Amino acid sequence: MKAFVFPGQGAQFSGMGKDLYETNQTAKELFDKANDILGFDITKIMFEGTAEELKQTKVTQPAVFLHSVISAICMGDAFKPDMVGGHSLGEFSALVAAGALSFEDGLKLVSKRAMAMQKACEAAPSTMAAIIGLTDEQIEEVCKQISKEGNIVVPANYNNPGQLVISGNIEAVNEACEALKATGAKRALPLPVGGAFHSPLMQPAKDELQAAIEQTEFKTPKCPVYQNVDAKAHTNPEEIKQNLIAQLTAPVRWTYEVQAMIAAGATDFTECGPGKALQGMIAKISRDVTAHGIE
Repeated sequence: MKAFVFPGQGAQFSGMGKDLYETNQTAKELFDKANDILGFDITKIMFEGTAEELKQTKVTQPAVFLHSVISAICMGDAFKPDMVGGHSLGEFSALVAAGALSFEDGLKLVSKRAMAMQKACEAAPSTMAAIIGLTDEQIEEVCKQISKEGNIVVPANYNNPGQLVISGNIEAVNEACEALKATGAKRALPLPVGGAFHSPLMQPAKDELQAAIEQTEFKTPKCPVYQNVDAKAHTNPEEIKQNLIAQLTAPVRWTYEVQAMIAAGATDFTECGPGKALQGMIAKISRDVTAHGIE
């Protein structure tokens, strides 16, 4: 069975989508439509922008979404998923590709999400760090011991066995990094991000996004969509909405999501969108499946 998966923030690169724009009429129309919806020339930044320009929050998330969704659409009849899933932001791309959300609504929600997350980041000095070489349980335990009201650190991204990203207030994340190194972590790497994504510090963004999601029409997808919050398959539009709202303050259970897709019969994973991050994670989650890009 075929699973199509969609990457999250961080996969962006200068020149992304330019080849599609120049060689495919459908892609050109969708990119032009995106410029109109967003009210600025995102394609110019995607095709020619510097890494710094691409890192702007209002650009990064819509850019990765556009590259991912338009890549899937341009596959035409070759895009035949038995199931889909996305990492964080990638869940929105997966929902559009599976027909649960329209292209226009998906882009509007992603733009709203980016702006809301930026505001939440500015409200509380916070960060994230990647922990390499410990079990999920060891990391969960250390986070639990350090976290307290007003100074929290929580597991945020379960990327693959032996790699988990933590998220929270700067002081708590730094303290957790030291404690985790003492516990035996091979590395504890602070990430160059502006905030504590997938943590309770994103609550203001969640409230803002919730209002927008609840006003948006969701349809039954053409195949099961595996979601980050519970790592389970969903086809019910109401359940999908609620999981999407919860996602902003809950961890991305990617390891368990991929394992659930494999248990449901997935043997072939295609990453739709920029970069190869998900292919690398999937290879570490299971050696019994193939993972590749669209080409």
